[in-house]
Amino acid sequence: MDFYYMPGSSGCRTVIMVAKALGLELNKKLLNTMEGEQLKPEFLKLNPQHTIPTLVDNGFAIWESRVIAIYLVEKYGKDDSLFPKNPKEQALINQRLYFDMGTLYAAFIKYYYPLFQTGKTGSDEDFKKVETAFDLLETFLTAQDYVAGGQLTIADIAILATVSTYEIVEFDIAKYPNVARWYANAKKVTPGWDENWEGLMQMKAFFEPRLAAAEK
Repeated sequence: MDFYYMPGSSGCRTVIMVAKALGLELNKKLLNTMEGEQLKPEFLKLNPQHTIPTLVDNGFAIWESRVIAIYLVEKYGKDDSLFPKNPKEQALINQRLYFDMGTLYAAFIKYYYPLFQTGKTGSDEDFKKVETAFDLLETFLTAQDYVAGGQLTIADIAILATVSTYEIVEFDIAKYPNVARWYANAKKVTPGWDENWEGLMQMKAFFEPRLAAAEK
């Protein structure tokens, strides 16, 4: 399986951890989006939306990290523990995946990504959306160790990729005790955490000087 990625990307890190949990080897192909490699004709043939991560499995191209995660588990999982077949359990996982994409990670992009265009973070209102997202995650984790039921699933892995991204920009996760408790455990039990962290260190190298300049 060819896997087009950048190490710092949250979505790419999600797929890497899911593949690790499944015991799959990915043929990693670094795609430098900063230099526009995703716009080359040969990549556009695989993915007209020119996004990463993109997976090509025996000629079948698929993108969007959470979709890739589901595909890998359904095709290659030795069991359904990471994405149960029970409709109610599956629906809860899907809800958390949509929450990650549309609320938790979307809030990160809205508040922190302006650093790359303007040198400043987003507005106070944008930061309130970050806090609201963490308030919701705090509620989801009331009296439970995982975000969607009683065991590690792809929802935990996707949200772990996002929450760890917040850590490198020094967002105060400790303000949310349920999230902090879950995060400490997720780092221990999720296969591929070390590679996730290595990718984050590359991402931190981009964010750190910009955050420091914005705080002056």
